[in-house]
Amino acid sequence: MYWYYLIALFIIGLDQLTKWMIVRSMELGEQITVINNFFYITSHRNTGAAWGILEGQMVFFYIVTAIVVVGVIYYMQKHAKESKTLAVSLSLVLGGAIGNFIDRLFRQEVVDFFDFIIFGYDFPIFNVADSSLVIGVGLIIIAMLIDEAKKGKAKS
Repeated sequence: MYWYYLIALFIIGLDQLTKWMIVRSMELGEQITVINNFFYITSHRNTGAAWGILEGQMVFFYIVTAIVVVGVIYYMQKHAKESKTLAVSLSLVLGGAIGNFIDRLFRQEVVDFFDFIIFGYDFPIFNVADSSLVIGVGLIIIAMLIDEAKKGKAKS
């Protein structure tokens, strides 16, 4: 069994559960203070990508997400067995991409709620899927660096 697909399913489930909780229990724009001047839960909607770019371009997001999902699954099938770090990172990207895709497909917008103020900067509000995507891409970069280092040692 390909255990890394279970990670993607877990991310999708956690993402959709947390978004459902926000939509069900909070009014749009409502804010709950977790840590004053640092972390809030804020009910927010986004029809674009990060920082609101490409707002309202749903067809574009459908196409890009479909390409990403197919590409990630292909790459997982072909290369994930070779590296646990790569398998986990691709699982996180897959789960995050599908999580936000579900929102775009059924809500025509993405539910965001993690709201941080870092060193006075009000960071764009995000969700579990976004977090998963960022961590997954970061791990892909780390996996690539590790792989290149191993290739370099093998040549020496």
